[in-house]
Amino acid sequence: MIYSQGSGKQYHINVGEGAVGKYVILPGDPKRCEKIAAHFDDPKLIADSREYVTYTGYLDGVKVSVTSTGIGGPSASIALEELVNCGADTFIRVGTCGGMDIDVKGGDVVVATGAIRMEGTSKEYAPIEFPAVANFEVANSLVDSCKTLNKNYHVGVVQCKDSFYGQHSPEIKPVSYELMDKWNAWLRLGTLASEMESAALFVVGSYLKVRVGSVFLVVANQEREKAGLENIQVHDTETAIEVAVQAIRNLIKNDRK
Repeated sequence: MIYSQGSGKQYHINVGEGAVGKYVILPGDPKRCEKIAAHFDDPKLIADSREYVTYTGYLDGVKVSVTSTGIGGPSASIALEELVNCGADTFIRVGTCGGMDIDVKGGDVVVATGAIRMEGTSKEYAPIEFPAVANFEVANSLVDSCKTLNKNYHVGVVQCKDSFYGQHSPEIKPVSYELMDKWNAWLRLGTLASEMESAALFVVGSYLKVRVGSVFLVVANQEREKAGLENIQVHDTETAIEVAVQAIRNLIKNDRK
């Protein structure tokens, strides 16, 4: 069923085919879109609908876009599906995360190679046995970007959940036994950080056969605090944005070859 009433635009993001570039950066926060678009040449506001704000501009002469996804897998998967309908096929999520591995510090950058599917959205796309993995080309491009920009970075698996406060105060939740036991398992497995969107984006990207990767700013690390270690907080996402923009440039260059 089509809900756009003949507008030619996608129902939620309010964007039409051809209005976005092949390459799209996906922040969660709509307010972050203007900040990201400032890195583009000739950026223009395309749409502002619900949690979805879209700007389109150019990098190295190629049309690129930024669209916010809101918080969590449901809204992120809607954005991805509708952007693909508009012609996009390469996506980089830029967001924040909480460090988990003891070596991951506030202000560091995390590049996700895969995500733990402890959320609900991906289960409506694929059986739980199917892994949520980043596209290899996008992940490599993000790592190369971190190296080029001399950022302190980590590469590996992140955990995705639906409840922010289930992570930060699990002991008072009715299912504390499950939340805490699984958290300890993720730590033992070397999980780098916790966030909320990548598992859904990776699985939906696999289904739609498009390229998806993720990069995060580490805000802080609750495990470092528990251990009595220095635990600085960093909230400015510019570092992760710079990495994503450079990664898009890398992908454009490689795709031209």
